[in-house]
Amino acid sequence: MNGEFLLINDNNTRTKFALVSKGKLVAHEALFSADVSVEQIGELLSAWTWERAVLASVVPRHCDAIRDACSGKEMIEVSHQVSLGVEVDFPDPSTVGADRLANAAAVADLYPGESVVVVDFGTAVTFDIIDDRPAYIGGVIAPGLGAMRHYLHERTALLPEIELKRPNGAIGKTTEHAMQSGAFHGYRGLVREILARISEEMGNGDCKVVATGGYASLIAENFSEIETIDPQLTMKGLIRIAGLNFPHE
Repeated sequence: MNGEFLLINDNNTRTKFALVSKGKLVAHEALFSADVSVEQIGELLSAWTWERAVLASVVPRHCDAIRDACSGKEMIEVSHQVSLGVEVDFPDPSTVGADRLANAAAVADLYPGESVVVVDFGTAVTFDIIDDRPAYIGGVIAPGLGAMRHYLHERTALLPEIELKRPNGAIGKTTEHAMQSGAFHGYRGLVREILARISEEMGNGDCKVVATGGYASLIAENFSEIETIDPQLTMKGLIRIAGLNFPHE
């Protein structure tokens, strides 16, 4: 399969690859991040061809393997030093994760003239604020839902590792049910409180809230403060960054 760009979103849990043709995502693949290597990437993408790549990585130890797997192809790596279509108004912009910059690039393009909060439900849950200039102005980082689940199981003698799903009710009738209730309702409470404080600091004005990431569909469903769930938001940001940084032919 042929494409113009290869997009790579390298995160702590999963490393995702997407092929872009004529500005559209046409194919997707993923690896568990623990399995990232030149050989695994080569095998995974053996049926794809591309000329240019965009890498957003928050796992520095993976970068050499990814670069080697894309050897001979033109590549840019997302940072505040490339064109994003959004200003980075932050004391030390080098500390802002590449995935967060990609999300900022996406919403600046998708929602011009609006202030937006991106809630990314990944290994950590991040809240990133893009004002109407557009400019990335800061954010919040909290433990991810999966990390909280693993911590309870690993740090207690009797609590099991649970499946994360919406419980039937708040009052648990089994240990597993009680833990699911704590995870689901407690996490929604955490998200709601952080969004309330962000809104307060933004002057209680209109601020669109967009959710993405692996647990977005579980936590953000029927969540009044979250207007949109966009599973492909980060990849859309990488498409935007590709268009801004590679010359048009």
